[in-house]
Amino acid sequence: MDVQRGDMNDQEYILPKVQAAFRTAFDIDPQSVSMSTTASDISAWDSVGHLSLAATLEESFEVSLDVDDLMEMESVRDIVRIITAKLCMAV
Repeated sequence: MDVQRGDMNDQEYILPKVQAAFRTAFDIDPQSVSMSTTASDISAWDSVGHLSLAATLEESFEVSLDVDDLMEMESVRDIVRIITAKLCMAV
């Protein structure tokens, strides 16, 4: 149960910043972005948009995303998981 509580805290901190990154990268309403949002839900989330999103996420969270991270980022859930792992590694 503590793990779930920790995940919720991570999600409460990370998801709003991810939503803000989507607003910056794709000029969309951040409230339209949820954990279940995928690349197919956002027309601008193409290869160029993906790189723009990645750069925005790196700046927002002060992390570095490698090629494997970029390849795994197919949904907001994936992004939150990757960012959470990066932030945990930084501690």
